[in-house]
Amino acid sequence: MSPLTVNLIQCTTRWHDPAGNRDDFESLLAAGASADVILLPEMFSTGFTMASKALAESMDGPTVTWLRERAAALGSVVAGSLIVDDGGYFNRLIWATPDGQVQYYDKRHLFRMAGEDQYFRSGGERVIVSCQGWRLCLSVCYDLRFPVWLRNQGDYDALVCVANWPAARAAAWQTLLRARAIENQAYCIGLNIVGRDGNGLDYAGGSAVYAPDGEAVVLVGEQACQVEAILDATALTALRQAFPVALDADSFDLKS
Repeated sequence: MSPLTVNLIQCTTRWHDPAGNRDDFESLLAAGASADVILLPEMFSTGFTMASKALAESMDGPTVTWLRERAAALGSVVAGSLIVDDGGYFNRLIWATPDGQVQYYDKRHLFRMAGEDQYFRSGGERVIVSCQGWRLCLSVCYDLRFPVWLRNQGDYDALVCVANWPAARAAAWQTLLRARAIENQAYCIGLNIVGRDGNGLDYAGGSAVYAPDGEAVVLVGEQACQVEAILDATALTALRQAFPVALDADSFDLKS
């Protein structure tokens, strides 16, 4: 594997304004065009809202179409989650590739403290995507708290988590990102937002990329920013060979 360049866009999103958010991200995407992967936050087109019926789009709708067009134009993967109506409402992480293809992951763990489980359907499958020879496991926000679901079974090299993670639990965000990297011997990429949303919740950013040994590759504060991280395949392989904890891992089967 060659090094993988990931661009993280940490910003404020407009509340219930898909067209406005697409416009805002247009210029931000162009600034990250040299990256292999450009990440947008959870529900980047609407903010983290329970208005699923009012704001859901189809897989042929304007926001998925926009993601596909941007990926093709920039020659980069562009990924972020939005509300999708597909036989039910899903918080769906879209992974759009430069060749016009789309893969997606439906958020498995719905945040009941905000009522997400009442307005959305839970996903039932882990999704591993590939880019430049790297295998990346997709996840969304609250999923980060469930290590069994995200346990590396020898099937991924990096974990991606896009989020709207409130400032009140910022310490947990950093702790969990780092823990997922260490226990899975994989890079862990976490993208959060900043500012205040339409529900009056504050977000403190803290987007980060942790190496498989738990060291921070990128760690940003509370400001809106755009940062780039380079994932090193040589370091990843060397750690796994020198300290092969996966050989002693417990086997298990996930049940729905």
